[in-house]
Amino acid sequence: QVQLVESGGGLVQPGGSLRLSCLFSGSLFSIYAMGWYRQAPGKQRELVATMPGGGSIHYADSVKGRFTISRDNAKKTVTLQMNSLKPEDTAVYYCYARLNGVYWGQGTQVAVSS
Repeated sequence: QVQLVESGGGLVQPGGSLRLSCLFSGSLFSIYAMGWYRQAPGKQRELVATMPGGGSIHYADSVKGRFTISRDNAKKTVTLQMNSLKPEDTAVYYCYARLNGVYWGQGTQVAVSS
């Protein structure tokens, strides 16, 4: 059974930074594809960044150059470093894990506002 717990959301001013973390509970973390989606009010959930167990990282065009995804297989964590935040980055951010099925965290709120 896989469980994901996100942390690190909050309120930040435009131009600021936040670091989201996702703790994975379960086995075989290193071969799971991990990533982050987000959902803004009234909008569909959209991919932010994905990091396969062994492969190239993909970012949404809207976050390229500002966000960085990384993983620590020893600690079973995946991290999203978000810099130069914009008001349009405001959303609930969800961690996901995919292997034979897809698992989701409960989400963490990110609000970018002055």
